[in-house]
Amino acid sequence: MVTLGAQIDDRPEVRELLVNIKAALPELEELLATCNGRWGYEDAVYRFYHQSWEVYEVQRATARVVSVLQSLAPERELNPWFREIVAQGTGQKFEMEHNRRWLEVTRPILEAFFHARYFLEMVIRYGNELEEPPALLPSGWASVLYLYGLR
Repeated sequence: MVTLGAQIDDRPEVRELLVNIKAALPELEELLATCNGRWGYEDAVYRFYHQSWEVYEVQRATARVVSVLQSLAPERELNPWFREIVAQGTGQKFEMEHNRRWLEVTRPILEAFFHARYFLEMVIRYGNELEEPPALLPSGWASVLYLYGLR
């Protein structure tokens, strides 16, 4: 519960999440650097437009990000919409017939990566910026709370 009159969200599960994020910042920042690197974000979008099977490789990064995000609050289930987006955009194996349905098959792969990357960026941003979890929520922190079912 948020303390009345306070500007801090003092719910134990929210405070614990922020503590866990802060403790994991080096790993999170390294993972984001990999996702944002030439062979992550840049290459994945290029491979999509180039209609290359290599776009499927970004699924590994998505799965890694989701695993790390889950590890920040292992007792909490991630947002059901997020889980659905990830499920639709991972576990795909290239088949030649996918070339005829390229957008239908590969857009969910990029969508899952973009959502995972967004949440990774937000946990890093607010892990660095926040000393205490605020009661008045910036949009990115509010999104993080939705990811963990805390909003």
